[in-house]
Amino acid sequence: MAVYTQVSAESMARFLARYDAGELRSFKGIAEGVENSNYLVETSTGRFILTLYEKRVDPADLPFFMALLDHLADKGLPVPRAIKDKDGQQLQKLEGRAACLIEFLEGVSVTQPLPEQALATGTALADLHSAAEDFSKNRHNDMGIESWHELSQNCGDSLADIDASLSGLVKSELAYLDANWPRDLPQSVIHADLFPDNVLMIDNNVTGLIDFYFSCTDSRAYDLAVTHAAWCFTSDGKAFDRDVSNALINGYRDYFRQSEAEIYAMPVLARGAALRFTLSRAYDWINTPADAMVTRKDPMAFARRLEFYRNPRNAVIFA
Repeated sequence: MAVYTQVSAESMARFLARYDAGELRSFKGIAEGVENSNYLVETSTGRFILTLYEKRVDPADLPFFMALLDHLADKGLPVPRAIKDKDGQQLQKLEGRAACLIEFLEGVSVTQPLPEQALATGTALADLHSAAEDFSKNRHNDMGIESWHELSQNCGDSLADIDASLSGLVKSELAYLDANWPRDLPQSVIHADLFPDNVLMIDNNVTGLIDFYFSCTDSRAYDLAVTHAAWCFTSDGKAFDRDVSNALINGYRDYFRQSEAEIYAMPVLARGAALRFTLSRAYDWINTPADAMVTRKDPMAFARRLEFYRNPRNAVIFA
């Protein structure tokens, strides 16, 4: 979450008038994240999240995201639906952006996960994959391996400005993944971005899975690899937590069995996940507007994860 597009109190009040959501009491921008503009909105009837979709989100994909959230919520998963207005519409326009009002879920995002929290998250990811098995819509992963070369090219020489070693690391890893990426693993709709700040918790219980705007059709094992890279290291990527790793993987595999092919592929998929976020963070680091209310994230935190996964001795963590 972030704020790129500013919304006035007058515009917010007019927007809310489309809904049976009460009268505006207050609202404030949410700085976390990098993709869309988000506001926490409080009305006379409760709290909501207002999301304005920025350039990286294709408005043509929004019906897919809305349908997925409705499907998962119908299956009992703790995901926030987009609220329908008085005319039954979920998608709106505000300040020239596609926008929607979203249910507010209770809970907080953890900063440094405990094993018990990682276990619950692994189980929640397994539940998501199980619930998505009969979801009929598909969406191409536009942040998959094919996009990483383009991201690298768009970053250009600025990668070396971030760190002198980064250009060489990216170049060698792209070549390795092109030659070794597994393309025949079981697929479903996946979250593809299940970082700790996209999981809401109360104590050690998952109360919300949010921000599905990278969700797509891809291998389930890749989704677990993304979640592993996001959860099992300190935020700067310098230290790996084996207990959190074991808990996350066990929480997932206890409820959704991985095939031998998926387990064998996990080290390569984890390298891909680490490279994907190294590159997207590098691109955002270089291109985030100076006046945007957004917290830039250090790409080297995922370059360090990549170095960890590249070490053959560390493949045993997925066995």
